[in-house]
Amino acid sequence: MVDDRRAASALIVHEVVRRQGIEELERPAASLMWSGITAGIAIGLSLLGKAVMETAVPAGPWTPLLQALGYAIGFVVVILGRMQLFTESTLSAVLPLATDPSVRNLARTLRLWGIVLFANLIGTFAFAGFAMLGGLGSEQAAELLEVSGVVLKHVGMEGFLAGIPSGILLASVVWTLPSVEGQKVTLIVLLTGLIDLGGFAHVVAGSAEMWVLVLHGDMGAGQALAFFVPVLLGNIVGGSVLFALLAHAQVRGEIEED
Repeated sequence: MVDDRRAASALIVHEVVRRQGIEELERPAASLMWSGITAGIAIGLSLLGKAVMETAVPAGPWTPLLQALGYAIGFVVVILGRMQLFTESTLSAVLPLATDPSVRNLARTLRLWGIVLFANLIGTFAFAGFAMLGGLGSEQAAELLEVSGVVLKHVGMEGFLAGIPSGILLASVVWTLPSVEGQKVTLIVLLTGLIDLGGFAHVVAGSAEMWVLVLHGDMGAGQALAFFVPVLLGNIVGGSVLFALLAHAQVRGEIEED
């Protein structure tokens, strides 16, 4: 009974996530591309969720909390649907590299990152284009514009720093999901909702907001890059450099002994 109720050790969780990463690294490019595009479209539900929560409920002190709940919707769909989201791979794809550092594994990790990030951007652009063409209605388009304005605050160094906690939170989702049974939705909502509630920046969800502003003419190419590149680097630092490498470091000695 003790064995049945005992939580999985850090070594077991590490191995589960590492094997998931290997599966992702070995997927064909076409599979990664289509999964990443689907994830980009689905993550647009986070932007839509924020907009709906702002209009459907009278404004009050609870508004930021409801917006955070709406923001988490896209992540729930993407993560439980096992779609390829760039910020998830900052942990899962890095653990195989950390366990077996080699040129081959580095090349496979960079390949995965490049394909998935490009596909995510295509998906978020498709969502933003559909919304700005009136596919969600004029009222929703106006609300999407309003909630998307937050990306204008996440440029340069501020964007980089705001991206680090988001990378850590998404890596935390990937790390803790194998130990959770029956409460996965709650875990995803709590950790991803904190991204919006804390005013942090996520490169994929933020790119949907970025495209909305670009297509509406409220953001130029220079501003878009000033948002995208620093937040991307912040997410990588948070998810890979900080969380993934530290998570690997805690079990490295046990792996070598095995």
